[in-house]
Amino acid sequence: MKMKFMTVIIANALCMGLFAQEKEGKSITPPDNVRAAFKKTFTGVSKVKWEKEGNDYEVNFVQQKKEMSAVFDSKGTWKETEEEIAVASLPAAAASYVKSHYNSTKIKEVAKITKAGGVVNYEAEVNKTDVIFDAQGNFIKEEKDSD
Repeated sequence: MKMKFMTVIIANALCMGLFAQEKEGKSITPPDNVRAAFKKTFTGVSKVKWEKEGNDYEVNFVQQKKEMSAVFDSKGTWKETEEEIAVASLPAAAASYVKSHYNSTKIKEVAKITKAGGVVNYEAEVNKTDVIFDAQGNFIKEEKDSD
């Protein structure tokens, strides 16, 4: 009886560990062409971790002491880069929007998103919500974090 009980406890612990790892995002190995495109586009990187994002591949990494991520499609075409920036670097209009629409809640993180074609957006994380702005700081949309 004790053996069965211990087996159930061990099995439950293993399952919980697997689910915890899955939630954090499982690191994958992308196709060679996607890795080659990344290496050609970004040099001097460390802490590289790949994830599958729909049909695309997202790579998280550190470059010049900045946390960054980039998205490539399955053909190895670069789609966008997200770079962590200081809260003070957020356009004034965006900071004002957050202050007035989120009851002066502190901004947790800010990122500058550069898309293929040169379009720049900003992302401010507030209350587990990503608030997206254009390059001038005009509100575009909100996206709830999936965490």
